[in-house]
Amino acid sequence: MTGTYLGMPAFPAFPEAARDAVRDEVLRANLRHATHTIRDKRARAVAELADWDRLRAAGKAIKDHTLRHLDRYLLQLESAVTAAGGTVHWAADADEANRIVTDLVLATGHREVVKVKSMATQEIGLNEALEAAGIAAYETDLAELIVQLGHDRPSHILVPAIHRNRGEIRDIFRTEMGGWGRPAPDGLGDDPRELAEAARLHLREKFLRAKVAVSGANFMVAETGTLVVFESEGNGRMCLTLPETLISVVGIEKVVPTFRDLEVFLQTLPRSSTAERMNPYTTMWTGLGPSKGADGDGPSAFHLVLLDNGRTDTLADETGRQALRCIRCSACLNVCPVYERAGGHAYGSVYPGPIGAILSPQLRGTGSEIDATLPYASTLCGACYEVCPVAIDIPEVLVHLRERVAQGGPVTREGIRVTVRPAHGHTAERAAMRAARLLLDRPGALRAGERLLARARRLAPRRLPGPGRAWTDTRDLPAFPAESFRDWWTRERGTPQ
Repeated sequence: MTGTYLGMPAFPAFPEAARDAVRDEVLRANLRHATHTIRDKRARAVAELADWDRLRAAGKAIKDHTLRHLDRYLLQLESAVTAAGGTVHWAADADEANRIVTDLVLATGHREVVKVKSMATQEIGLNEALEAAGIAAYETDLAELIVQLGHDRPSHILVPAIHRNRGEIRDIFRTEMGGWGRPAPDGLGDDPRELAEAARLHLREKFLRAKVAVSGANFMVAETGTLVVFESEGNGRMCLTLPETLISVVGIEKVVPTFRDLEVFLQTLPRSSTAERMNPYTTMWTGLGPSKGADGDGPSAFHLVLLDNGRTDTLADETGRQALRCIRCSACLNVCPVYERAGGHAYGSVYPGPIGAILSPQLRGTGSEIDATLPYASTLCGACYEVCPVAIDIPEVLVHLRERVAQGGPVTREGIRVTVRPAHGHTAERAAMRAARLLLDRPGALRAGERLLARARRLAPRRLPGPGRAWTDTRDLPAFPAESFRDWWTRERGTPQ
């Protein structure tokens, strides 16, 4: 098996992992119930806004403008954060980001941190890097806590423990909580209120004890140096205000130019993710701020780690760069028929679902087995594009990446333009496409082929031989028509001019 998820073992190709997942009836039932519930609520929340399409277009325009001028806005952000008392660090890749954060934590003299839910820190494998340095990292988001206690991996952007049901969560709390701190209450049941209370009691002592916190951010405002976190439980507010030191690891694409631009996403992200008009907790901080420091509320030291880790290379791809618009709402996962059946673990990445199928192969390259198969983890139905609040044309990027996998070609890697070779296993596909091109360029040969297929239609096999067998393993071979469209048109309308 090849393909890596930072801090975790190698992963198989998507078809192999998905094949195992679809046989798990409990997993499929959990996913079906959760995704249908979330997407129905989202549809109702979005329908309340008469100008949703204009907000969607505005979000796309803001993101595209920012990506075109990303260098300028990042330097403006650095200047604003520094002026407000924060310290900015630049990390080219996961190793550098992990080293920066580890050194910052060790410099405080403390050996534990509390964490706000952050996909960037999962992407780089920060928890594992901190553990290797003797630092305990505690997830405080309820779903992330379930994943961590269960020695598991996230399977959804918004609801990382979506693959677990209440009974499984109760069992995890009963057996694992005591090893991480306060144990679960005796006789804990599977009622959601009981589970939430057990988590609250378990986490409260960590909030009150921790001196260092690690977060991500949903957005960074270049003009003011403000960072923004959206969350629903209040754990983020505790992490962002109680500890003495706050370290935020954020992808460079999360910047927006102005506070006015933020207004658009304050409307679209909550509705598209949690189906709420606004998040219960929207926390903003600007450096240390006037009320922070030794005599005020909030951390006395703030560090911002700006993470590249393949984002600049993705930016160089005119078609693929639109993946960097993503605001991590997870709406595309909840409408995807492939994700609903295969689940998030099959994607071998912290970014599952349709957005993961286009983002991971760009951030990591298509050299591994898992990343070479992710662009094919889609029916190209277009549902993901329809719900995306920043209008990422995911099907377009999937086709673009499939071409890269099958044909190879020029890409940017670590800032250098290189040519990648086609992935293994696509020789027959390339041969078929060359044959199709030759045939379609020759109208006479195409006409003769259509007539031959029409006359031989009764002899057509139910399954294709050789490499085509994989296609007909899961679908019926279409029946050949008795007459081609060209011949029908000539008979009904006369010879085409």
